[in-house]
Amino acid sequence: MALYKLILAYDGTDFSGIQRQGRVRTVQGELEKSLGELGWQEKTLLFAGRTDAGVHASGQVATCALDWQHSSADLRQALNARLPQDVSILEVSTVEAEFQPRYDASSREYHYTVYHMAVRQPLRERFAWRIWPALDLDRMEQCAAIFIGRHDFSAFGRAMKKGGNTVREVFTSRWFATDDGCRYEIEANAFLYHMVRRLVYVQVRYAQGGISLEEVKQGLTQGRSLKPGLAPAHGLVLANVHYNGKRRELNEDEVN
Repeated sequence: MALYKLILAYDGTDFSGIQRQGRVRTVQGELEKSLGELGWQEKTLLFAGRTDAGVHASGQVATCALDWQHSSADLRQALNARLPQDVSILEVSTVEAEFQPRYDASSREYHYTVYHMAVRQPLRERFAWRIWPALDLDRMEQCAAIFIGRHDFSAFGRAMKKGGNTVREVFTSRWFATDDGCRYEIEANAFLYHMVRRLVYVQVRYAQGGISLEEVKQGLTQGRSLKPGLAPAHGLVLANVHYNGKRRELNEDEVN
C-alpha cells in the first residue's frame, strides 16, 4: 500500500463543484469511481482545495492510498483511461504517508481570465469573462497591488462558519495583458469563500468607474461593505498548489 499524490486538471463547466454531494456530478465523484475500479478502498479522497461549480483547475492536488503493483506512470494511464474527457490526471507520484495535500500546502495560486470583445465568442465563453469596452489595465494593476500583504478580507469573502477567521495573507496580486484581454494572478496562504471572484469583480468595478479606490481600501482596512457582486465562475482556474515542506495548521473555517 502506497500513498499517491495526483495532480489533476478539469473543465469545471459541467461539474457541481469538486466535492462529492448527493447525486450531482462532481470531480471527486468521478475520480473516486475511477479509483474504485482499480481497487481503491478508502472512504474519501483528500484534496488541496475546494472549487465551486463552474470553476476550473490546471493544478489541483489530491492523495489516495492504493495497493498498486505497477508504476506511477501506469496508474496515471489507467486513471485517464477511465475518467471522463473533462478530467485528466497530469502527474502521479508517491509521497510519504504523512503528506496531507491541504494542510501541507504553503499557498494556492488562482488565475482569472477576462477577454475584450464587443460580441460574445462561443469558444472563449467557457473559460473567460467577456467585458466590453476594454478595461484600463493600469487601473486594474493599481487596484490589485493594494491586496498584497496580510489583511482582513471580510469585505471580499466569508468564512465557512459564523465568526470564523477572515484574515489571509496575499503574496501575489497582479494583472497581465493577453492577446485579447487580461489575466489576474493571485497567490495566498488560503482564501475565503468566493474571495477571488469577489476581488476580480471589485477591481473590474473600479476600472469601469463604478467604485473609487478609496472605497476599495476602506473595504480592506476597515471592513466596510462594498457593492455586492461576483465575477462569473467560468473565468476562474485553480492553477497551482505550492508546497515548501513545512506543515501549516489551518483553521477549520479556511477555504482553499
